[in-house]
Amino acid sequence: MPIGFKILDRKRAVSAEVAKRFADVPVACISDVMSRMAAGGPTLRPMHAGGVLSGPAFTVKTRPGDNLMVHKALTLAQPGDVIVVDAGGDLTNAIIGELMLSYAMKRGFAGMIINGAIRDSDWISKHNMPVYAAGVTHRGPYKDGPGEINVSVAFGGMIVEPGDLIVGDADGFMCVPYAGEVRILENTLSGKFDGKSWIDESLRRLGCEGL
Repeated sequence: MPIGFKILDRKRAVSAEVAKRFADVPVACISDVMSRMAAGGPTLRPMHAGGVLSGPAFTVKTRPGDNLMVHKALTLAQPGDVIVVDAGGDLTNAIIGELMLSYAMKRGFAGMIINGAIRDSDWISKHNMPVYAAGVTHRGPYKDGPGEINVSVAFGGMIVEPGDLIVGDADGFMCVPYAGEVRILENTLSGKFDGKSWIDESLRRLGCEGL
């Protein structure tokens, strides 16, 4: 088997119940609770009309400009999954467009993240299925491989493992590790991202008068 050409089974995934609870929480709040150390990167922006993203990651790593394994992933992923594609960030060829996204919508996926380019951007911008991408081009993809399914991928230093929780809104997207999603959600909902007490603490430390 050629190196970099394989399909693996996903061993675990966050539950639909957990994903639903995260969908009601702003990504900025989740980021604060996670010490602002993880992000999908400023170049991957929402391309859809609107709406939040929350679901388990179904990962794909592919050669830049090639979407053969993305097509395969669309047949293997489950409703509610987020297809997370690392195409190297290359913008020469589009990885997905209207046809593939129409199929993804029919399958009931939660959304798609493409570290690469998309096309049919006008169509995508009029629909609410969450799509995040690094750019747009009219050039279509190749379908020769290689690629890998359900392996670790990374975006700007943020590692995404198969089954991790992916959340996104208008500010961008991020990954919540599978092992910590319950604790992170509890901390977020309990208000441990305290946005006020630190102000007075900082002012006192800096010697501000009048407190």
